[in-house]
Amino acid sequence: MDRLSVEKLYQEARQKYAELGVDTDRALESLKSFHLSIHCWQGDDIQGFEWQEISLGGSGLQLTGNYPGRARNAAELRQDLEKALSLIPGKHRVNLHAIYGEFNGQVERNEYEPAHFRGWLEWAKSLDLKLDFNATCFGHPKAADGLTLSHPRKEIRKFWIEHVRCCRKIAAYFGRELKSWSLHNLWIPDGLKDLPSDRWVYRQFLRESLDEIFEIEYSQTQLKDSLESKLFGLGSEAFVVGSHEFYLAYAIKKGKMVCLDLGHFHPTESVADKISSILQFSDEILLHLSRGLRWDSDHVVILNDELETLAEEIVKVPNPEKVHLALDYFDPSLNRVGAWVLGARSVLRSLLKALLLPWDLIKQAELSGNNLAKLTYRQIARDLPFGAVWDYYCLLHDSPTESEWLAEIRDYEDQVLSQR
Repeated sequence: MDRLSVEKLYQEARQKYAELGVDTDRALESLKSFHLSIHCWQGDDIQGFEWQEISLGGSGLQLTGNYPGRARNAAELRQDLEKALSLIPGKHRVNLHAIYGEFNGQVERNEYEPAHFRGWLEWAKSLDLKLDFNATCFGHPKAADGLTLSHPRKEIRKFWIEHVRCCRKIAAYFGRELKSWSLHNLWIPDGLKDLPSDRWVYRQFLRESLDEIFEIEYSQTQLKDSLESKLFGLGSEAFVVGSHEFYLAYAIKKGKMVCLDLGHFHPTESVADKISSILQFSDEILLHLSRGLRWDSDHVVILNDELETLAEEIVKVPNPEKVHLALDYFDPSLNRVGAWVLGARSVLRSLLKALLLPWDLIKQAELSGNNLAKLTYRQIARDLPFGAVWDYYCLLHDSPTESEWLAEIRDYEDQVLSQR
């Protein structure tokens, strides 16, 4: 669609929204303040660049699919990320797992150094990107039985404590060099397949490990810490050490932030409802945006009711910048670059839809006890030309409209991905 057509449709939509008291220009300006953290591991199915072949056994993770074109090294992964970012309107971040360093030989995880990620740092500087980071406490012989920081053997716990401390050091390095905090998120696979003999002792070991990890303090201008819970995983169906309750209590007590992954709760449990509760007592929160089907299956995010409800909660928080948004899915059954783009654009579209709701009318109706009007205003908003507003936002950021980006992915697949 040409620029004049997009602008004309936007002006028509702008008028229709104004009739409900919604300022579309203001909504578009608000959307610019949301920065997604784009996860590198979608680009290569969580393989990483270690000297050893990674195995997800015992980690509670599983991959299905073998779509052609997977990135095989850091150069290809960065190339794919650049293409994805060019198709996502707005300014965003890139999220690395520790196994994506450029090691040039055998380096154990408790020996990782900032130097192993200098290539990523220079790349980020060249594109004016910020970097986030994650310890990789899975896919390793010392995690083969599904236990790391809560392992009964002290030497195993020590290894993973050292690994996480290395990762926090690397994240702080990113923060200093890029002049913006780096968010380090910690997820561990720890749990048992069947009934545990003593839940207390595993959680005691985990608490002690975390205390030792966080003995080293960094400025919040360099590093922010988050802790990610899970309800269950493959191989940890009966017991997960790092439950939501455990990490929530620990984070509140220690001044850390909790990470809520959309796939890490019961399928009927609303993650959206937790945001306004946690932020009453915690300064910040991290959301991992995923889509579980029947279980924590990490499907690519699409615009659905769950995502729209989540976005409505986010935009109503007094300080939305305190809600950090990161993609977290890995689907090898489809074009991996397209999966980044589809997921990121779906999240941004959900936020825009939430910003375009006639909140003043909805609130006024609720306070006056007119519940029929409250629901009706939401239904009226569904029929407004939201797509025209979104396409105009894409135009403002030199990004293709919603009907155009898929063609660019096809061209990239033909010219680049098919040659691998």
